[in-house]
Amino acid sequence: MGKLKLLLPLFLLFIVSPSFAQRDDVGNYEYDKEYLFGLNKNTNGGLIGGIVFKAGTRITDEQFAFWGIELSNVKNPKEARYNTVLGNSYIFGKSNYLYAIRPQYGREVVLFKKAPNQGVQVSALAAFGPSLGLIAPYYIEYAVNRLETVTEQYDPEIHQSRFNILGTGRLFQGLGQSELAIGAHVKAAMMFEFGVFRSSATGLELGYMLEGYNKEIPLMPTTENKQLFQSVYFTFFYGFRK
Repeated sequence: MGKLKLLLPLFLLFIVSPSFAQRDDVGNYEYDKEYLFGLNKNTNGGLIGGIVFKAGTRITDEQFAFWGIELSNVKNPKEARYNTVLGNSYIFGKSNYLYAIRPQYGREVVLFKKAPNQGVQVSALAAFGPSLGLIAPYYIEYAVNRLETVTEQYDPEIHQSRFNILGTGRLFQGLGQSELAIGAHVKAAMMFEFGVFRSSATGLELGYMLEGYNKEIPLMPTTENKQLFQSVYFTFFYGFRK
């Protein structure tokens, strides 16, 4: 019985000590830098709209500055994919790709913080930057007759029958013949971070982007083409902090 009385305080100390350590960890849940990688889905893109990298630096307890870069494939909303008799797929009426490269700088304000292992952190952010658009030709394989096929950029004056299209060109074919369009973009979003580990971050960014170029982008010659694009997007992020 006497030994039990001696062991009881040690047992209680053993239980309470981790509790104090956890509280101390919660109070020191701070980081100065974060590096995030993301996959983007937007209303101007396909299944995967693009890839994103973002690096942030703490300014105050509630505010971060960040810079980043996005690589995205911008599509015309009227694009429709068809299958050929050979099992290949193509987009009828598409004449060019638009690959957008978007360096950006922005600010993020933390609205609600989270504990290290629970809850959701909510932030508001805004960013802007230049847009570099690569306008690359969209190639198709076209049957001129039963014996001859050609692979060339889609032209509505020449390739009038979609039933003669056998597929698309090789991946990135024609990228060397790209034209450059210069523009700018701005976006605003909400960031929801729900990572459970202190040194890593997992989150979802939901937002709106407006982007304009110095000329009209001829994605589909037979439909309305624009030089101003707007989209709603979400980006799934994963990264680390220190």
